[in-house]
Amino acid sequence: MNELILILSVVVIYGVALLAYRLFGKSGLYCVSVMATVLANVEVIILIKAFGMEQTLGNVLFAVTFLITDILSECEGKKCANKAVFLGIFSQIVFLILSQSWLLYTPSENDTAMAAIKAVFSNTPRVVLASLAVYAISQIFDVWLYHKWWDFTEKKFGDKRKFLWLRNNGSTLVSQILNTLLFTVIAFAGTYDFKTLLSIFGSSYLIYVVTTLLDTPVLYLARRVAEKRSTAQ
Repeated sequence: MNELILILSVVVIYGVALLAYRLFGKSGLYCVSVMATVLANVEVIILIKAFGMEQTLGNVLFAVTFLITDILSECEGKKCANKAVFLGIFSQIVFLILSQSWLLYTPSENDTAMAAIKAVFSNTPRVVLASLAVYAISQIFDVWLYHKWWDFTEKKFGDKRKFLWLRNNGSTLVSQILNTLLFTVIAFAGTYDFKTLLSIFGSSYLIYVVTTLLDTPVLYLARRVAEKRSTAQ
């Protein structure tokens, strides 16, 4: 079931991003990006086994944020892509402050939720801080590298539209190595043994390779959506 759920998660979250862009434009992508970064910080503390590997959840939600910045870079410009990154950083800071404030309350004697809340959110500060630092570094790098690839292919071949697959995969696959390595070390070093850390890194990056390759058709569809919207205007 874990494998099936992961596959369905990729289909659903990528579909949500594309639908949000079609219905609401870049504002829809900003909303999905914020939602994904917040939920991924909760989901990432769960460790599962799937496809024969031990891995944390949250990989798919983090992967969609890279798809979103690539869509924005391609269709709306570098400034909009960076805005999505800064919105993600802001949302994570707010989430960290609010989630930790919940733990300060003294629950009623009739409360049944606080123990579960503490079990989940007592573990999140390190994870969220790690995610915040890594998200900022890897996403800003990804947007920068996307446009570097774009400048290279345009100058080399004299065509601005071609080689979308190259700038998409060339930027995200490199950025995801940085993202996965930094997050695994900062978030989980000392929590799991080296073998588990290596498994988390390997499985997480493998998932990112797959999700990056799968997001390329979505990016082409998003560009068609943007072009149709531009023509209609």
